[in-house]
Amino acid sequence: MDLLSTYIIHLADNALVLGHRDSEWTGHGPILEQDIALSNIALDLVGQARNFYLLAASRLNELTPGHHITEDDLAYLRDVNEFRNFILVEQLNGDWAKTILRQFYFSTYQFLLYNQLLQSNIPEIAAISEKSIKETRYHVKWSSEWVLRLGDGTEESHARMMDAMKTLHPWISELFLPADFEYEVAASGAGILPELLKDDWYYKVNKLFETATLPRLTSEKKPMQFLSGKKGVHSEHLGFLLAEMQFLQRAYPGANW
Repeated sequence: MDLLSTYIIHLADNALVLGHRDSEWTGHGPILEQDIALSNIALDLVGQARNFYLLAASRLNELTPGHHITEDDLAYLRDVNEFRNFILVEQLNGDWAKTILRQFYFSTYQFLLYNQLLQSNIPEIAAISEKSIKETRYHVKWSSEWVLRLGDGTEESHARMMDAMKTLHPWISELFLPADFEYEVAASGAGILPELLKDDWYYKVNKLFETATLPRLTSEKKPMQFLSGKKGVHSEHLGFLLAEMQFLQRAYPGANW
C-alpha cells in the first residue's frame, strides 16, 4: 500500500473508531438530549470515515488493476494491526467525563487538521475536509461546553474530570508524533506534519481548562515511545471493538439488507 493511501486510511480510521465508541452511548446518555447529540456526532464521524475510505478504495483500485476494494472492505475486513488510528480514540468510554474529554481532545485536533487540509493538493482530501470541518466545529463547541460544565461544576464532576485527564494523558503525545507516511504526504503537499498543530492545540485546550478550573497541560519535550496506533501497534481495547463492529460482515460475508 502506498503512503498516501495509508494517510487517507489513517484519517478514516480515527473517525470510524471514535464514531463507534460514541455510538456505544446511544440509549445510555445521562439525559435524552445529550444522548441524541452524541449519537449524531457518532454519525458525523462515521460519515467522514466513509468519505475517506471511499477515496482510499478508489486510489487502491487504480494502483492495483483487477482488484475491487470497497469502503466496507477497509472498515470491516482489516485486522487490528492494519488499523492506523490514534490510541486515544480507541480508549474505553469510561464515565461521561472521560468520554467528553476524549471527544474534546480529538475534535480540537481534528478541527485544526481539517483547516490545514483545506490547502491539500489532493482535491478530494480538501473537499472532504471542507465538508467535515462544519461538523467538527460543532463537535468542538459541544464538548467544550461539557468540559466547562463538569470542570467548574460540582466537587464530584471536577474530580471525575481530573481522573479523565490522568487516564487520557499518556495518549496525547501520539497526536503530534509524525509517522513515516506523514512525512511523505507533507513533502508532497497532500497533507501536513501533525507537529505543526501542537502549539495551537495546547493553547486552545489550556485556554478552556483555565475557565473550567482544570490544571494546564504541558507538552512533553521528549515524548515516550510507546504504543503507536499509526504504526498498527494498539492497546488491547481495539481488538474487542473490532470484534464487535466487524462481526456481522465476517460471519456473513457480502450480506445485504
